[in-house]
Amino acid sequence: MVWTILVAAGKGSRFGGPKQLTEVGGRSLIDIALDVAMPLSDGVVLVVPQQNSTDMARSGCVVVSGGETRSDSVRAGLARVPIEADFVLVHDVARPMASRELFSRVIAALEDGEVAVVPVVPVVDSLKRLSDASGLVAVPREGIFAAQTPQGFSAAALRELHAAGLDTTDDSTAAEKIGIRVFGVAGETHNFKITTHADLAVANALWDVGVGGNT
Repeated sequence: MVWTILVAAGKGSRFGGPKQLTEVGGRSLIDIALDVAMPLSDGVVLVVPQQNSTDMARSGCVVVSGGETRSDSVRAGLARVPIEADFVLVHDVARPMASRELFSRVIAALEDGEVAVVPVVPVVDSLKRLSDASGLVAVPREGIFAAQTPQGFSAAALRELHAAGLDTTDDSTAAEKIGIRVFGVAGETHNFKITTHADLAVANALWDVGVGGNT
């Protein structure tokens, strides 16, 4: 049994306000995420800001209010996942370009026996580290990847890592911190996070040429 937690409880401070109802391809980020996740899930928990819970409520899923941090919000969603669930996916609604094929790839890795799965893409930019003595110093990018969502876990592993009460930027980082092995699957270069209005413009342009959607 697969359940998906859709995290949509952010305040959107860098975006200039809540972005969950912002549209890509004429549809809100929440509705896009639900359309992708629901056909592949036995149940979906949508985590929304407490002050916007009415506006963001959707039928066909469990809607809960999030917390102060992303980790708090995932824990709020996890509390509504049935104990019978085998696997749980956690996906940021702010990544509207994620495909159903990507969701399926994460689920397949879980069904093959992995307990923590994260989609990754290679880092292509040159990386620099700031050194007090030398200024900017090159960091080799070989073997360096950018993590995406949906991230998948055995339900037991996700409950274990959140029981530790860690506050991290994503769940795979929390898994690493408590010693859970994280397995990588191929992500999608277009599966970026909407953080600024420029990101939104790029997403709409890609959508218009057929990249993204419920593929």
